[in-house]
Amino acid sequence: MEDDVITLHRLNGDEVTLNAELILSVEATPDTLISMVDRRRVMVAETVDEVVAAVLEYRRLVTGAAPPSHLPAPA
Repeated sequence: MEDDVITLHRLNGDEVTLNAELILSVEATPDTLISMVDRRRVMVAETVDEVVAAVLEYRRLVTGAAPPSHLPAPA
């Protein structure tokens, strides 16, 4: 994993790499819509839970912290 990015997939299957630090919100519309702080919006194939897990994994790697015990380990 590079510096501050997570890799997800557009609805057509193409990879999209996003700066995890710039994600403002993630919502199901029913597709997953990610709003960035610069007002861009990205629709991805992953579920809201999968996006959140990717961001949490990124944060864990950056901080060196262990994952919270109430969350399942990443696959």
